[in-house]
Amino acid sequence: MSRQLIRNGLNEILERSGLTDFAGQPLDFAPHDFRRIFITDAIRSGLPPHIAQVLAGHSDINSTMGYNAIYPADAIEAHRAFIARRRSLRPSEEYRTPTNEEWDAFLAHFEKRKLSLGTCARAFGTSCIHEHACVRCSLLRPEPSQRDRLIEIRDNLLDRIAEAQRDGWLGEVEGLEISLAGAEDKLTQLDAALKPSVIHLGLPAFGEIAARAT
Repeated sequence: MSRQLIRNGLNEILERSGLTDFAGQPLDFAPHDFRRIFITDAIRSGLPPHIAQVLAGHSDINSTMGYNAIYPADAIEAHRAFIARRRSLRPSEEYRTPTNEEWDAFLAHFEKRKLSLGTCARAFGTSCIHEHACVRCSLLRPEPSQRDRLIEIRDNLLDRIAEAQRDGWLGEVEGLEISLAGAEDKLTQLDAALKPSVIHLGLPAFGEIAARAT
């Protein structure tokens, strides 16, 4: 079916329907107009624009959006409606302007997250669950530059555990072993982060090359 055949069929249907435009003139559709109708209707019905781009076969999404001239206004209105619904469901006090004291406390939180071994990842307004025994805490993000210091802490813990075991301080042994496990875990994290991820692709053997050539 040629494009002209399709166009003639559309015009024949329009003529029989008696439909006219706002000026009273008979409607005149080209086959390409239905691409615009389809894209506009699909996006207005909720189809993501990048999916419509694939369906239309456009290499540039701006071409797709050009088909849908009403989309920007619809997107803005939909976004405003979403924000209004979201705010209506949340407590109004969450949208008030913070006081100077609240803002200072918020900034201070990030200053307190800077530790000698790295950075604490605990959320704002929460207290330290390990009473600042940071080497035990899973929220401590160690800095690579502090690896040597972590090794010193680990070795010191080993010496203290040996001393406590000699003197029979079983309660202290238990606490030191928890700290030792935390220090070793932090060292494992650092080593995993510093280890380069190399993928060995291998080299083809001569027999494989010769077989492929023949």
